[in-house]
Amino acid sequence: MNRRNEERNTYVKRQLTDTLLRLMRSKRLEDISVSELTEKAGVGRVSFYRNYEDMKQILEQESDKLLNESAKLPKEEGTSSYFNFFDFIREHRDFFTTLCKAGLSNIIIESILKTTDIRPDSPNLEAYLKSFWAYGLYGWIAEWINRGMKESSEEMFSLFLAAQQK
Repeated sequence: MNRRNEERNTYVKRQLTDTLLRLMRSKRLEDISVSELTEKAGVGRVSFYRNYEDMKQILEQESDKLLNESAKLPKEEGTSSYFNFFDFIREHRDFFTTLCKAGLSNIIIESILKTTDIRPDSPNLEAYLKSFWAYGLYGWIAEWINRGMKESSEEMFSLFLAAQQK
């Protein structure tokens, strides 16, 4: 694919993602048609089907993309990667909150699990530890979102540290 086509496809994906999230604030995912989505996004149905099988795949790909970005966050001196992670989730709160309110938080855990790289040939202890941390982190995020994300990233990190000491 040449650069111009890549840019156009990136634009189409962004339009579809942003429009779907906007529609999901007032409608259930099941009540949004591909025709409505593409019309409001200003893109053709062919563009939708060239990139996605269904609308849920838009959300899955966006979640994967965001959580892969978060895994690459630089660690600041004297902080933990968890501190940066809470900042990152807050920065993208509209996306993650929309998923949770729509009952689609399972997309978040699936993306977190993908970033942990648990493979069938991983040693058992490694796989169990990665799974433990992935599900635990998901629980913290989901509960934080469901409670309105009232705590700052610093407060969440402090609570996380306090929990580890208990």
